[in-house]
Amino acid sequence: MLHPRVIPCLLMRSGGLVKTVKFKNARYVGDPINAVRIFNEKEVDELVFLDIGSAGTRAVPDFDLLADIASEAFMPFSYGGGITSIGHVKRLYALGVEKVVINTAAADQPNLVSEAAALAGSSGVVVSMDVRRSWLGSYTVCVAGGTRDLKREPAAYARDMEELGAGEILLNAIDRDGTREGYDLELVRRVSEAVSIPVVVAGGAGDLRHFREATEAGASALAAGSMFVFHGKHDAVLITYPEYEELDRIFK
Repeated sequence: MLHPRVIPCLLMRSGGLVKTVKFKNARYVGDPINAVRIFNEKEVDELVFLDIGSAGTRAVPDFDLLADIASEAFMPFSYGGGITSIGHVKRLYALGVEKVVINTAAADQPNLVSEAAALAGSSGVVVSMDVRRSWLGSYTVCVAGGTRDLKREPAAYARDMEELGAGEILLNAIDRDGTREGYDLELVRRVSEAVSIPVVVAGGAGDLRHFREATEAGASALAAGSMFVFHGKHDAVLITYPEYEELDRIFK
């Protein structure tokens, strides 16, 4: 049976893979090329690479590393981090990146979203939204690695991004990142109901049932990090991915 996309979301910093908890305490977990080779063997749907080392800095994408990833990856992959110009977008597409993921620049240079969509179509443009929940339960969109609050409500912001030409939203709940406690289903509902484009949810996956809960809340696809790189009660680094039979059962 066809099931929603299940996507490993891999964070990079200084050329290595890392994993965070609530956008803090980045822990080194391995080499991105080795990870790609393992995910090739496991026949994953697609991959997302996000370079968090560029957040809040003027760093540009590591095009050499991305070229190496593109030469190894059997599956389509998306990339975000340090994308601030249409020149960056063109170069990434030329390397073989299927989708560009725009975060801070979508807020600071919204025309970049439209320019990228005009270049390769909306299907190749993802706007990443990092969302923080207050203790009162309200939500706000943040950029620059979660350090700058836009004071924008996520559903309205997502609608704006769709109008600019984004073909997909990557919705990341900062407060759930790395916790493996489940996705923020209320956030998923609000944003999914606000737009007609696919919403890929991230932040909190720790169990296959979390995938089903998120799709029932409106998610089009599921992204996860810790769930695919840690194993056991001591969080040993072991790259895994569910068997397709497991996914078929959970989405029945």
